[in-house]
Amino acid sequence: MDERDFVQEIKDIIDSKTLTEDEKREKLLQYHESDIADLIDDMDEAERQEIFKILGNELAGDVLLHTEDIGDVLEDLNPEKAADIIEQMDADDAIDVLEELDEDTKEEIVSLMDKEAVEDIKDIIKYDDDMIGSEMTNNYITISEDDSIKGAMKKVVSQADENDNVTNIYVVDESKHLLGMVELRDLIIARATDTITSIMKTNYPSFKATTLISDCINDLKEYKLDTYPIVDDNNVLLGVITQDDVTEIADAEMSEDYAKLAGLTSDEEQDESVFISVKKRIPWLLILLVLGLVQAFTMSGFEHVVATLPIIVFFQTLVLDMAGNSGTQSLAVTIRLVSTNELTKKHVIIAILKEIRVGLINGFILGILSFTFVLLYLWLTKNGVQTGAESFTWSAAIKGASIVGVALIVAMTVSSLIGTIMPLFFYKINVDPAVASGPFITTINDITALLIYYGLAAALFEIVF
Repeated sequence: MDERDFVQEIKDIIDSKTLTEDEKREKLLQYHESDIADLIDDMDEAERQEIFKILGNELAGDVLLHTEDIGDVLEDLNPEKAADIIEQMDADDAIDVLEELDEDTKEEIVSLMDKEAVEDIKDIIKYDDDMIGSEMTNNYITISEDDSIKGAMKKVVSQADENDNVTNIYVVDESKHLLGMVELRDLIIARATDTITSIMKTNYPSFKATTLISDCINDLKEYKLDTYPIVDDNNVLLGVITQDDVTEIADAEMSEDYAKLAGLTSDEEQDESVFISVKKRIPWLLILLVLGLVQAFTMSGFEHVVATLPIIVFFQTLVLDMAGNSGTQSLAVTIRLVSTNELTKKHVIIAILKEIRVGLINGFILGILSFTFVLLYLWLTKNGVQTGAESFTWSAAIKGASIVGVALIVAMTVSSLIGTIMPLFFYKINVDPAVASGPFITTINDITALLIYYGLAAALFEIVF
C-alpha cells in the first residue's frame, strides 16, 4: 500500500459522519504519525483545528513533529490548545517546536504551559547549542539498586505511561546519582531471587552535559545504543540522548561540514532571506578573493616566461586542475581520518607519508601520459615552443613537454601534502578541519602549482627575470 492510500484512508476517517471522536482517534492510532502529518500539511485552518481536536494532545504532539511547517500549523491553533499539545512533548522536542515560532507567539504559549513542563525546558536550554546537554530529553525510566525485581518492574510499568524509552532502565540512588543501567530484557527474565545489582551494568557509557557535541559524537555513533545517560559534574542523571537524537546530531554535523567544504560559514536553509545567505557566504568569498589576487600577482611575476614560451599557457589549466584534484582528494581522506580517530603522532606521520606516496605515484603516471600527449601535439602541429622559433625542433619540444610532465609530478605530490597537512594542522589547534574547505585548498594549490609550473619553465629554458 503506497503513501497516498494511507492519506486517503485517514481523510475518510476524519470525514466520517458515523464515527464518534473517540472512535476516530482509536482508528487513527493505527497509522504512523508521518502519514497523518502529510494530510495536515494540506489542510486549511478550520480542518487543522478539527483534526487536532480529534487526535488529542498526546497524539497531536507526535504528529506535529512530522509536519512540514510546524510554525504555520501552530498558528492555526489557539494558544491554549498549542500550549496543551506542547506540554505533552518531550522537553527537547518542545524546544524544537517553540524555536519555529516568532518571539511573541512563543512567549504567549510558554506563559500558558504548566510550570513543570516549562522547568523541564529550562533545564535543557541552559546549555549552549554546541553542548550535548542541549540535545538531551527527560524521557527515561529510573529504578533503585535496592528495589526487588518485582518492585523494579512495577516502577517501570508506572513510569512507562509517561516515558516510552524503556529499553534501557537507569539505576540511581536517592540523590539521582547514576549507578548503572539495566536492560529491560534482563529485568524481564530475571528470577525473583536476583538483585538489581546482579543484573546491572556499571561500566555503561555516560556523558557530561557540558561536553561539546563535536567531542563526543564519534563515541555516540560507535556505541550504537538506544539511549545514553547525560550527567552533571557530580554524576547526577539529568537526561538521556536517544539514538534518534544521535542521528539528527550526526546529520547536523555532516551538513555543517558540507557547508564549510563548500566555502560557507554555516549550513544554508532554502527559505532563508537573501541577506542571510549573503552573510553566510561572503566571509569565505572575501578570503578567496584575497587568495585569488595573490594568484594573479603570482602569475604576473612570470610575464617574461609567458612572453618567451606562450604555448605553455595552453597547458596551465591542466596542471592547476590536476594539482587541485589531488589536493582535494587528500583533504577528503584526511578529514574523514580526523573525524573517526583519536590521532596520535604515529597516525599523523603515517597519513602524511601515505598521501605523499599516493600523490607522487599518481603524478608520475599522469605526468608520463601528459608528457607523451604534449610532445605528440607539438610534433603534429609543428609548433615552435619559444617566441621567434620558426619551426619545430625535438630538443625544444621535449623541454616543453617536460615542463608539463614534471610539473604535474611535483605539483600533485606537493598538493597531496598540503591537502593532508592543513586539516591536521587545524585539528591540532582545535579548529574544525572542515575549515580547510574545498575552494580554500584548491586556491592554495593553484598558487603552489603556478610557482612550480612557471618556475620549472624558467629553469629549463634559462629565462632570466
